[in-house]
Amino acid sequence: MLKVKAFPKSQRNRIDGVRAGELVVRVRAPAARGQANKELVKFLAKTLDVPKAEMRIVAGETSRHKTLHLPASAREFLERVL
Repeated sequence: MLKVKAFPKSQRNRIDGVRAGELVVRVRAPAARGQANKELVKFLAKTLDVPKAEMRIVAGETSRHKTLHLPASAREFLERVL
C-alpha cells in the first residue's frame, strides 16, 4: 500500500517527494470525472515501471489523500529512489 497526496491541475506530472508519510504527486489532469485519478495511476505506473492493471486506488477516490495498492516490484523501486 502507498499513501499519496495528489494535486490535480498542475503544470506537469511529477513527484514532489514525501510529506507527512505521503508521496506527493502532481498531475496535469483536472479532478472532474475521475480524470486526475486515471492520470495519477497512469503516471505512477509508468514511473514505477509496473502495469496499470496491477495498481488501483483502494481509498480516497474523491479526496486528495489516497491509498494505492501496488505490486511488490514497485515497493523495491520506491525504496531505492526515496
